[in-house]
Amino acid sequence: MSASYAVHGSVAVITLDNPPVNGLGFDTRRGIADGVQRANDDAAVKAIVLTGAGKAFSGGADIKEFGSPKAIAEPNLLSLIRLLENSGKPTIAAINGTAMGGGLELALGCHYRVAAPKVPIALPEVKLGLVPGAGGTQRLPRVLGVETALNMIVSGE
Repeated sequence: MSASYAVHGSVAVITLDNPPVNGLGFDTRRGIADGVQRANDDAAVKAIVLTGAGKAFSGGADIKEFGSPKAIAEPNLLSLIRLLENSGKPTIAAINGTAMGGGLELALGCHYRVAAPKVPIALPEVKLGLVPGAGGTQRLPRVLGVETALNMIVSGE
């Protein structure tokens, strides 16, 4: 399983379930996209919550798919973030554990975010000489302010 869908009252809950870190592989991205579409199509659903199974929200890209066609197949991460941003219903990232790289960018694409105390969040791509590629450099300053976000972005911490 890569992402499950459940409705609790009027809230749809999409749970990323791709152990060990809920990497955003193709099947997980597709499961999230299907869940968001399903929730948007259901008049009884009033809000969409995205969370992770286990100890992580999402560790970002699924390294098992690097260099394969699945890594860039639709929905890619940016398309998925746009789907969340453009949802007609509120989207909430319930950050229950680690949110790194694309996982943090996914959470930033939601309308709201709530995080458990002391969960690690970062855009660590810079440590590999990469710039966050799914809008984190634009969305993070809007959420945290320019100074804090810039320090996170350039340090990877």
